[in-house]
Amino acid sequence: MTEGQSSAETTNGGRVSGRPVSRGDRLVDIREAALTLFAERGYHATSMEDIGRLVGVRGPSLYNHLKSKHEILVDIMVTTMRELNEEFDRATTTGSPSRRVCQAMEAHVRYHAVHPREVRIGNREIPSLERPARDVVVSLRSAYENKWRQLIQEGLDSGEFSIPSPRVAVYAILEMGIGVAQWYRPDGSLTLDQIAELYADMATRLLRGNELVTGN
Repeated sequence: MTEGQSSAETTNGGRVSGRPVSRGDRLVDIREAALTLFAERGYHATSMEDIGRLVGVRGPSLYNHLKSKHEILVDIMVTTMRELNEEFDRATTTGSPSRRVCQAMEAHVRYHAVHPREVRIGNREIPSLERPARDVVVSLRSAYENKWRQLIQEGLDSGEFSIPSPRVAVYAILEMGIGVAQWYRPDGSLTLDQIAELYADMATRLLRGNELVTGN
């Protein structure tokens, strides 16, 4: 049996397959293992041997599928920020500024709730990225913040919102949603939809001052 194949009895990254493991399958397993280890231990404290051990192969065998550990980190962090930008764009296609803030906040909360490993890595591993990958991730983060800032400014211009600093409001709103990744559990007392709606309401209240949110 070669390194790229397994029988129905072979387990790879917690998955038992009844067919040969393809290159695509192996890359998924490698990424999942790296996600878990980077989130738990940190990027620099995780070796290729650690990743290989969790996947079920020798560490050097991973180089048959990728060039370096850094390549995995780049993929995780770039993908995360691209997905967040795409989620924001989908959530804000129509509606008043207040309505779009609600929809964007719900998307923001849901994403962070279901991607806790990516959130932990994204929050602490920017210094671990080499250029030009670091510049790409920083640019995507800035683009995401700017989209929020522009949306809030629309609400200020229309009179729906009343805050002294859109920049500070963006930081507060984004941090609210990011924090959900630290405590959300699928078996908790509130569903993810309920949590997302509550956070959307709180975000809109923040932007409107003390006004009660009654819809649009």
